[in-house]
Amino acid sequence: MAKSKLWGGRFEANTSELMEQFNASLPFDINLMEYDIKGSLAHVKMLGKQNILSEAEVEKITEGLNRVKNNLEAELKAGNFDFNEAEDIHSLVEARLTAEIGEIGGKLHTGRSRNDQVAVDLRLYLRDQTEQIMDLTINFMQIILDLAEEHIKTVMPGYTHLQRAQALTFGHHLLAYYFKLKRDYERFQDALKRINVSPLGAGALAGSSFNLDRDFTAKELGFDRACENSMDGVSDRDFVLEFLAVASNLMLHLSRLSEEIILWNSKEFSFIELADQYTTGSSIMPQKKNPDLAELVRGKTGRVIGSLNQLMYTIKGLPLAYNKDLQEDKEGLFDSVKTVKIILELYPEMLKTMTVKEKAMKKAAATGFLNATELADYLAANEIPFRQAHQIVGEAVLFASKKEKELDQLQQQDWDEILGEYLDIDAEELKEKLSVEAAVNSHSTKGGPAFEESKRVINKEKEFLTDK
Repeated sequence: MAKSKLWGGRFEANTSELMEQFNASLPFDINLMEYDIKGSLAHVKMLGKQNILSEAEVEKITEGLNRVKNNLEAELKAGNFDFNEAEDIHSLVEARLTAEIGEIGGKLHTGRSRNDQVAVDLRLYLRDQTEQIMDLTINFMQIILDLAEEHIKTVMPGYTHLQRAQALTFGHHLLAYYFKLKRDYERFQDALKRINVSPLGAGALAGSSFNLDRDFTAKELGFDRACENSMDGVSDRDFVLEFLAVASNLMLHLSRLSEEIILWNSKEFSFIELADQYTTGSSIMPQKKNPDLAELVRGKTGRVIGSLNQLMYTIKGLPLAYNKDLQEDKEGLFDSVKTVKIILELYPEMLKTMTVKEKAMKKAAATGFLNATELADYLAANEIPFRQAHQIVGEAVLFASKKEKELDQLQQQDWDEILGEYLDIDAEELKEKLSVEAAVNSHSTKGGPAFEESKRVINKEKEFLTDK
């Protein structure tokens, strides 16, 4: 069966079967079906408003389009849709419409090209998907904020170079990812401004000789405005690139969190234990409990970035206006949308169900001289220049290491030996200042890990989420 086409009068020979397979996009642009019909309904309504089509023609085409939509939805749900029926989604809808209502269905394409049609379909699709992803991101942020509040006093080591650096809290660590996700949310929000522009009526590249009302169709479809240049309208895929760039950035953030989840879940760290629902076992080693969800997120990050790179490579050499190369704008986008959405659904549930091993975290924070900076700050506050204090504390760490003690375990005689010539020290007072809780709470500057400061930030962000 030959595929339904919207062209052919110029051609004497049929397209080769292999070329038809290579050229066809219906197997993936079927994802645009509801948006193609939505755009067509707005277009035909405008044609009637402008007296390009009669009221009766508009009514008949509108009814036919709605029947086509219902039939296609039913076939897709039942799994008996024939993906070889047409070249693309536009050809499919028009052929189905003509079969439903007769030759009058051919009037739907008046003043329109597949070039502006696919552009409007893609924008409608991406607007909906971006809004859904934003909602999922807000939910993710809420889960992280709830966990941060729960663990506002759960002390853990902070790391630089993957070495223990200073004591902070698990809540503070989670808040770092909260703000990364918040920026991703705001980037999606900003990207919507460029997505929500209507190219409908731009035609193949030069608009139309029909008296189209492009502002009407833009408003009818919920766009902010119609594009101001017809060539740009059909050739622009910046909005897809921008979405993929924001999605890639989101995935980078989740990949970094996944790397930490994987480390924390290991026996070497033992800071958390992931629930059975989000882990898998080994086919040979019965003791294993693998953090597969986190590993898959880390792996699929490259997949989303790959879609961004692929489209950039596709666009970089294209002359204006439309070129068939732009058919390559969809598969990577559809795949990235699917990937991001399922991750945003699964990941918060993994975090909600994990067990946080607070004792192990605190023990790790209390060893490895994480309070060395606090000691240096204490000395600097007692009028010892910080650079000199840094040197003194380095010597104190060396001293404690040789005695196999932590700084807060040193006795009065030890401090007298280390600091006698610089400062009189009360060992008990210093021990209190060097406790992990005191160390954390001493960092009360704006955005720091001190308990009260974290509480302030969490309360502020609760207000932000309440408005969403």
